Amino acid sequence: MLPSKVVRHKAGRFLPVILAGLILAACSGQKPQTSAVNIQGPVTASSAYYLQQAQQSSDDSKTDWQLLAIRALLKEGKYPEATQQLSQLPQQLSETQQQESLLLKAQLLIAQQKFADVQPVLAQVKTGALSQDQLARYYSLQIASAQGRPSLSLLRNYIAQEPLLKGTDHQGNIDATWQTLTQMSPQDVSNLVINADENVLQGWLDLLAVWRANAQDAEMLKSGIKDWQTRYPQNPAAKTLPTQLSQMQNYTKASTSIIALLLPLNGQAQVFANAIQKGFNDAKNGVTAPVAQPAAAQPAAADATASTQPAAAAGSSTDPISAPQQSADTTPQPQSQPQSQPAAAPASNAQIKVYDTSSQPIEQVMQQAQQDGATIVVGPLLKSNVEKVANSQTPLNVLALNEPEKIQNHPNICYFALSPEDEARDAAHHIWDQGKRQPLLLVPRSGLGDRVTNAFAQEWQKLGGSTVMQQRFGSTSELKQGINSGAGISLSGTPVNAAPAEPQGVSIAGMTIPAPQQSTPDVVSTSSGGGVDAVYIVSTQDELQLIKPMITMRTGSRSNISLYASSRSAQAGAGPDFRLEMDGLQFSDIPLLSGSNPGLMQQTSKSFNNDYSLVRLYAMGMDAWTLANHFNQMRQSPGFTLDGNTGKLSADTDCVINRKLTWNQYRRGEIAPAN
Repeated sequence: MLPSKVVRHKAGRFLPVILAGLILAACSGQKPQTSAVNIQGPVTASSAYYLQQAQQSSDDSKTDWQLLAIRALLKEGKYPEATQQLSQLPQQLSETQQQESLLLKAQLLIAQQKFADVQPVLAQVKTGALSQDQLARYYSLQIASAQGRPSLSLLRNYIAQEPLLKGTDHQGNIDATWQTLTQMSPQDVSNLVINADENVLQGWLDLLAVWRANAQDAEMLKSGIKDWQTRYPQNPAAKTLPTQLSQMQNYTKASTSIIALLLPLNGQAQVFANAIQKGFNDAKNGVTAPVAQPAAAQPAAADATASTQPAAAAGSSTDPISAPQQSADTTPQPQSQPQSQPAAAPASNAQIKVYDTSSQPIEQVMQQAQQDGATIVVGPLLKSNVEKVANSQTPLNVLALNEPEKIQNHPNICYFALSPEDEARDAAHHIWDQGKRQPLLLVPRSGLGDRVTNAFAQEWQKLGGSTVMQQRFGSTSELKQGINSGAGISLSGTPVNAAPAEPQGVSIAGMTIPAPQQSTPDVVSTSSGGGVDAVYIVSTQDELQLIKPMITMRTGSRSNISLYASSRSAQAGAGPDFRLEMDGLQFSDIPLLSGSNPGLMQQTSKSFNNDYSLVRLYAMGMDAWTLANHFNQMRQSPGFTLDGNTGKLSADTDCVINRKLTWNQYRRGEIAPAN
């Protein structure tokens, strides 16, 4: 046995060697790691911090810090700086760095709204090499590049992303999947071809069918959803219902046992109030009104609209009133609209109490209605009174028949109005959907022209359009002078300087893509139709009879410029000569005046001496009855829609009732649905 001091001596000799070996082993173990920075996880610091780390790093981690800095810059909306940093990345990247750089390039392209360039970049991404955080971002980018357009591909991306999300992001995914489904028409859904193993997608489609079959009956919907959850227990929506369905299951139908109808029964507005009241009472009594059916929800981004005469009190900012026009002739309805007349809806036992808002202050009227036991208020009609009611903090449910200048979101108030602004926004969508990108607005030199122009231009910007041009016209006598002199209308416009709508960013799965900063568009001028591919005309019927020939004088009969008109020019009395002269022109109007119910249209037009402006207000009264009876559904269930007499009715988050109009076209002396 060796002496202990010998053992101690040998241990002392070998200790430095062992320590040196351990140090070398540690160094050699770290060498394969290019960086200790995790570029596959979430970004938690500011771009300034990551850029500072990149500047202080001289090893392989510098590129990783750069990549994190780029992500932070994009999150902060600093796109020029992000672009610069991307261009400074080294040519040689590791596989992990390469995948991250592709995600960042796609994110920058979306932020710059270069959607056409996104897919080629995402196609290079190897999803198998991504972390869960990166994979969630990848699907977010796929979703954002779809720009909200419903499709099978978009549904599949939402479904693939769902297991990767938690908390509010997970609920957001469920709600967005449901919104995509409800935006698809029944025909679009029936045309989907899915794989046999896509059980989750099949479950979603079956849930949509349950909703569409039972949306009118809360109890039937609850039963249908419960049965669906039994059949698809593993579907993500079976565990976490879409918010809309959850709200519809829990809502309590608003009581309509006593309805207070608030209208101005004296003065200039009386004629309009009478038309609304007649429509309201006829709907209550079930007078051959089309039974409202839930329809597929329209895109959220999309505003739907309705039409009216600008003089109508329901949509006027100053509430001007004009006498009804008289006509002996009724314009034929579109040829291909349904000709069958639906059966009358059953009469209601609700009690309607009418209050005259022209005889006493609106505050007293509301107080009296509450004392009389009203369960819901329909009205008032005049804008000034609506603003007072919105500021009154009334506990009653209120379906106002106009909109205040500034919408206030109250849980017990909805706003239902006919306005030229709504119609202009609907026209912007219709013209955009027809592929036009250079519209000119031909509007009167008046406050009406200003309102229409601003509404159209703001909606056009939301759709992604560029500068909108405007051109004003004067009185009928001025137009006659122009046509007599052979000058015509040159379609020379000036840019609309409408205040742009607030840009909307994209925020999905915890990844925020801020909206790009709006740059001031270059001033563009055009003349003789140069660059213009669509003209939206807001005029009376008499003015339109002069305007269209004057446009033809300058552009020629074979011009490719499409012409569109508001319902202001759609009045009874348009004979065959007028319809022939308007050949090719498209115009918007409410469904009731577009042939959705010919029997009711004929009956109503006769009772109002063929004054279409009053017929529109009559239809508004009918729809007001329907909305009052679906008040809580419209207030609490995003995406809930109804087919009404004034349009396809839906409500936005402030419960402003939007309407999508019917578009018709003059063809060879007849009126037919527009393509």
